[in-house]
Amino acid sequence: MTEPAFLGVEASTLGRRWIGPGEAAERMGAAIAREIGAPEIIGRLLALRGVQPEEAAAFLDPTLKALLPDPSTLRDMDRAAARLVRAVLRRERVAIFGDYDVDGGASAALLVCWLRDLGLAATIYVPDRIDEGYGPNEPAMAALGAAHDLILCVDCGTLSHGPVTAAQAAGADVVIADHHLAGETLPECAAVVNPNRHDDASGMGHLCAAGVVFLLLVAANRLLRAEGRAAPDLMAALDLVALATVADVAPLTGVNRAFVRQGLKVMAARARPGLMALADTARLTAAPASFHLGYVLGPRVNAGGRIGKADLGVRLLSTTSAEEAEGIAFELERLNEERRRIEAEVLERAIEQVEARGAEGPLVWAAAEGWHPGVVGIVAARLKERFERPAVVIGFENGEGKGSARSVEGVDLGAAIAALARDGLIAKGGGHRMAAGLSLSAGMLEPAMAALGARLAPAMGALPPFRSLRIDGALSAAAATPELVSLLEAAGPFGQAAPAPRFALPGLRVAFAKRAGEAHLRLTLADPAGGRLDAIAFRAFPGPLGDFLEGSGGAPLHVAGRLEIDDWGGRRKAKLRVEDAAPAR
Repeated sequence: MTEPAFLGVEASTLGRRWIGPGEAAERMGAAIAREIGAPEIIGRLLALRGVQPEEAAAFLDPTLKALLPDPSTLRDMDRAAARLVRAVLRRERVAIFGDYDVDGGASAALLVCWLRDLGLAATIYVPDRIDEGYGPNEPAMAALGAAHDLILCVDCGTLSHGPVTAAQAAGADVVIADHHLAGETLPECAAVVNPNRHDDASGMGHLCAAGVVFLLLVAANRLLRAEGRAAPDLMAALDLVALATVADVAPLTGVNRAFVRQGLKVMAARARPGLMALADTARLTAAPASFHLGYVLGPRVNAGGRIGKADLGVRLLSTTSAEEAEGIAFELERLNEERRRIEAEVLERAIEQVEARGAEGPLVWAAAEGWHPGVVGIVAARLKERFERPAVVIGFENGEGKGSARSVEGVDLGAAIAALARDGLIAKGGGHRMAAGLSLSAGMLEPAMAALGARLAPAMGALPPFRSLRIDGALSAAAATPELVSLLEAAGPFGQAAPAPRFALPGLRVAFAKRAGEAHLRLTLADPAGGRLDAIAFRAFPGPLGDFLEGSGGAPLHVAGRLEIDDWGGRRKAKLRVEDAAPAR
């Protein structure tokens, strides 16, 4: 039996059917609230996220003591930790080869700081996105191998057979700490720690690379203590793990919840110069929440790898100098602004391509010569959000394309792209369920996209037949207070697989509307009882949501979105991030 539409919204402005909590969730929510002595709204949120009453207390207070797995359950972990500790004890020359995104930068910074605490200065190598592409390459690895005893590949390396062989032939051992999908065979090296390798039974496949590296350091600390040596403080490093976990869209389940909850506490202390400078440059006026990691700090760290110097992120996250941190943060802010400009240009052209081709199939894609490879991933994410389908965006240069893909819940895009690479339909490709990268020639483009669409069709066909928007409950404008937002945050952290609560506010009218830039719309919403609430609709233009809200003319409407705290100007108030709207019938 189909659930009734919440507030009667069968088709919103964005074509979604609103689905509310339902009676079963209300009953379960009440039981949870009684079990833990919490307000019913918290109980209902937990019920809607599948939490049972006996699990609720632990869910609200995720701790590493309760949730941290034994690192040795990961395949090759003991070998990797022993090799790392041997490098420390023998004062070997160590290099770190990292990816250029937040997860890669945070993973490398974890190792840099840990080794520095033990008196070793590591060499950092981050490949240039345009000149070298993703992951280890043979010339770089051979050069590093000739100058170092140990190379640690983080957030990359699982598919890099040739480069790993080149490094070892030059004289270095190689340890890989990664989380991307593995092939049928692994590089032959000292250790490959990856919970997503086929023979790993740890159940830790939801970790990002920084989570894997953190467990590697836990195992290494254990070995150091067994040798009677002092071990670095890893709790102080959880800010890096939290940032990477959220920015890499890892599911906030299990130990990832503890990583983010505890990491946010560390971040609030402002002890890491790089993150402090980044928050100040981004004009954050309060301690970061998980939202800020994914949408404020993460994009700025990423900007260096996208359109600037690839190693800016890891340098920022590992520096002990406030002056250096301030300079790098300023440069990343500048690069992020440039990235936004380039992204907007590419996104406009990509949308035109998708709409001309038609967006009814299981996949949307766009490609063109000259598109900057540093923004194709962001544009793919925007297409996925707009069309609610897996999306691929590819930039070509001289007939050779580098692309990025983003998926929707329930569709394993990484496995599908890896299969294309195995079948020779693309030159290279892989990733994880929600995101992947690929390389191909211009002649491969049309056949590869057709084959990818065919592979994704069964999973897309198994998704619900109508587009829906899940609503956690209804609120009046007057009830949306800072106190309510603080109460809701007790059920966090929020992110992938643990979405922030979404509320519908019925019967409002738009009392004020003004565009912010070309894409966003600032609003003041008013309810019949006199309550008022500031709101913003990001990326509402071009599109039906912005047109509907801007042109509502004071007519009553239902608005759906997520609440957040606005500290601008020293005044603490609640604010609604608008995600959808519909006429009030």
